[in-house]
Amino acid sequence: MTDQPYHHGKLREALLERAMETIEQAGVDGLSLRQLARDLNVSHGAPAKHFRDKQSLIDALALAGFESMNHRILAASQAGDDLRQRFASVATAYVDFAVTHPALLTVMYSTKHHPDSSTELRNIGEQGIHVARALIAEAQDSGALAPGDTETLAMVCFVSLHGAALLAAGKQLDGNSVEDVVAATTDTLWAGMAAGVPAAQLSHTAGA
Repeated sequence: MTDQPYHHGKLREALLERAMETIEQAGVDGLSLRQLARDLNVSHGAPAKHFRDKQSLIDALALAGFESMNHRILAASQAGDDLRQRFASVATAYVDFAVTHPALLTVMYSTKHHPDSSTELRNIGEQGIHVARALIAEAQDSGALAPGDTETLAMVCFVSLHGAALLAAGKQLDGNSVEDVVAATTDTLWAGMAAGVPAAQLSHTAGA
């Protein structure tokens, strides 16, 4: 038995990585700190130095998941000068993440919306929609999109793409490719925003 990952200061990262693999294979019910310790060849008590219990591990997984997803979304939103293409790239990045990590995505949102979720998690969980809001505002300022309430428009885009992402992750697209569904969704959303199709303004901030 070796505790090399712990001595090298990488046990926390190794535990999170293995936990992500575990929930994709066996779901959250299959997650166990003792099993993770066995998988990584460390003592049963070693994970407790980083996670006091299973829930704290799940909280950390949700946070790490949002950090990873947000990084991809932000990079996509800044790639190139074509606003329409950047919008499509953000959508693709989000759906690709959902398809690659369907169980993690569920953990991320269920943990974020739990009454006991941390302020840090709630804040980082809303960064993606802030990116979408900023991109829509930039497109409006350039004249590529019609004026409109960016909060409402960003939420409509999120709801549409989240639905597409869940269907794609569940392989429920009825024979359509993920790429075609994302393209059709972003084309429709962009066309509606460009035409200034009215949407009822949200009565309060609704975090994604």
